[in-house]
Amino acid sequence: MKISTVSEMRELDQIAIRRFGIRAELLMENAGHAAYTVLSNQFDIEERRCVVLCGAGNNAGDGFVLARKIRSNGGDVNVFILGDLDRFRGAAKMNLDILTRMPVKITRLESIESLSAELDGFDVVADAIFGTGLTRTVQGLHREVIEVLNESGKPVLSIDIPSGIHGDTGQVMGAAVRATCTVTFGLPKIGSLLFPGYEFCGRLYVSHISFPPSLYDGQSLRIEVNSPATWRPAPDWKDRGGALFVGADPNTFAASHLAALTFLRVSGANAFLALPESVGAGIAGKETGVVVVPQKATNSGCISPSNRSSLLQLAATTDLVILGPGLPADEKTLRLQQELVRTIEKPLILYGDWLAAIPGYVESVFQRKAGTVLVSTLSQMSRITGETLSYLEKNRIDVLQRTAKELNAVIVLEGFHSLVGCPDRRVYLNLSGGGSLTRAGSSDVLAGAVASMFSPRLPLNEVVRTGVFAHGFAVDLSVKHNRQSELTARAILESLPAALEIGWADVDEPLRNRYAGGVRVS
Repeated sequence: MKISTVSEMRELDQIAIRRFGIRAELLMENAGHAAYTVLSNQFDIEERRCVVLCGAGNNAGDGFVLARKIRSNGGDVNVFILGDLDRFRGAAKMNLDILTRMPVKITRLESIESLSAELDGFDVVADAIFGTGLTRTVQGLHREVIEVLNESGKPVLSIDIPSGIHGDTGQVMGAAVRATCTVTFGLPKIGSLLFPGYEFCGRLYVSHISFPPSLYDGQSLRIEVNSPATWRPAPDWKDRGGALFVGADPNTFAASHLAALTFLRVSGANAFLALPESVGAGIAGKETGVVVVPQKATNSGCISPSNRSSLLQLAATTDLVILGPGLPADEKTLRLQQELVRTIEKPLILYGDWLAAIPGYVESVFQRKAGTVLVSTLSQMSRITGETLSYLEKNRIDVLQRTAKELNAVIVLEGFHSLVGCPDRRVYLNLSGGGSLTRAGSSDVLAGAVASMFSPRLPLNEVVRTGVFAHGFAVDLSVKHNRQSELTARAILESLPAALEIGWADVDEPLRNRYAGGVRVS
């Protein structure tokens, strides 16, 4: 499923109106009907009292349609409006005028006391206060209403997006409604699927509100859910060279070993691990199946530049190379890594802190002729791009698109919902895994999982997307079978083979709905 920015959705609305002749009034009617469908399916409307909280924009118009449909179907509904009733225009005004002719109590809300006094008498609340266009911090009466609503514990349906959530970033704009469920229109908005906005949405429903498929599935929309439709088993590694893992830093050799072990367990192919000789012997003694190739070391214990030729020869016999994750203390080793990035002619997966520490890394990556994958945390992306963490949190997709194009690389930006950015500015938002992806060692398992999906017959972005999704699915399986405190990187690794064997039809419905980006409604 595609995902839209706020501005893209505004443009789609206008195209629907101008090119296809779908009037604004009809789009609002469809939105209100979708909201009513979700509300009636979630709650027994006929036996409950409902309140619709409206702001002063078009989102309120959707709320007016919802209130009318509740009343028309025998429900008991009251409407509270935060704002001047004379400000409504167009379709929103038309639907307010219709509602005023029906036996529905409409109250202009001027103090929090008047709402607090009546809220206890209602069973279900519909939130139509703000839409996706909110850009300012929520203050005053609007903030008080949101806080009282959250404190009430009432089940809440949010219309389009929970009020107070930024539609493009998912950030909380001072205060935000914690919804039981949310129905969004046209397409999911970025802010509905990025944290923390995702947590505020509850169960997400999506209605295309009669948009033609050419609108909601057009090529101009560059952001979409990392769909399980691309799901496939691990490729056949028979008679292939396997992968070379290079762990240049003696302090993080265990992480490199974990990545190599993940690759081995999933693919069954040769996993070569180049380590400084001071630590390589210890790993080689473990019967894990990973082939350790000890390397000459510098005085600080890092891999020595004298290994350059032998490493390049070994890389030439394998199918891909994985370089990471530590930050070597030896400047010569850092330079060796930079040269390996530039010189290795096989697909390359880079992860960890070291990449951001090397001056000229952009040139090294950009000069590569073979495919390149970067697996980065938000803090590492901050150092790579020079942007602050605060800026990245609000603009992570824009920065990811720019950086992937600049480096001509596929970039995985890890997080509660990881993102996969491609050089052509496409971005895939991955909904498997969630918060447990921040566990120590998870990046190593992720690098190994992505490597295990590699096939020369597949586009690199599909390889990465499948690996990222499989890794997240393994996390979800681990959560299902382990207590949260027992969820380790090793537990995720052990769940990966099972994740790849499960057919899509056997996945639990709640997970299928989450992975798809929401439940579709008419």
